[in-house]
Amino acid sequence: MVAGIAIAMFVALVGWGGRYFGWEDPDGKVQLALVTAFILGIIGGFKSRG
Repeated sequence: MVAGIAIAMFVALVGWGGRYFGWEDPDGKVQLALVTAFILGIIGGFKSRG
């Protein structure tokens, strides 16, 4: 359940975050940071699980 919410929030931020929050990202660095944070969160979740 929580993973589904996290994935939905990630997709929404990457897809429509720039328009919603008004950030300018011509080089795609904000989206790259979002993807990196999401991947590191997945890795951290698996490591904490055991």
